Amino acid sequence: MVSGVELGYTDQMMKILQCLMVGIAVVVSGCATSVIPESLEPQVDKTVTFSQIVESPDTYRGKVIAVGGEILKAKALKGGTQLEVLQLPLDDDQEPVTDRMESKGRFLALQKEFLDPATIAEGTRVTIVGEITGASVEKMDEADYRFPTLDVKHLHRWDARRVDDRRSPGPWWNVFGGVGFGGGGSHSGGGISIGF
Repeated sequence: MVSGVELGYTDQMMKILQCLMVGIAVVVSGCATSVIPESLEPQVDKTVTFSQIVESPDTYRGKVIAVGGEILKAKALKGGTQLEVLQLPLDDDQEPVTDRMESKGRFLALQKEFLDPATIAEGTRVTIVGEITGASVEKMDEADYRFPTLDVKHLHRWDARRVDDRRSPGPWWNVFGGVGFGGGGSHSGGGISIGF
């Protein structure tokens, strides 16, 4: 292995390089954190699909699942707060997808601790770890609808700005910078980019 000294790097350049590598490692490990708490991870049954639960909720009573979706309504009850959620599949980061056409239905999630319905707006995307409790038939507009039900063990709200990572139309700006190392010494630079 060739050392930094043999490549012409100064001690200062090597320290900067090491700091950059440590910083990158911290950022990457920070991005990899799960939205499912470590204590609940072993309890989650990853073999149960939402379609199976819709088809036969009582069969899966007592199973703990991770399910995602978009809040349609929040209602305060005596025993907590009931969330009506449009189910959406979870991606590899356990975040619900944004395409509503991928939904397999709705479910009701009971948050046993009081959660003010005003604090969880319609359209909020969530990932829920919950225990399946069966089903409940309730009105959806004028029709009866059988909702799978679950008790919330953990509720993760997703940041609304993550919903669409594509750049919105119109002007945008970005600030950037960098440091370079080479045989002739180190160089740094930066700038501002503006696009339309």
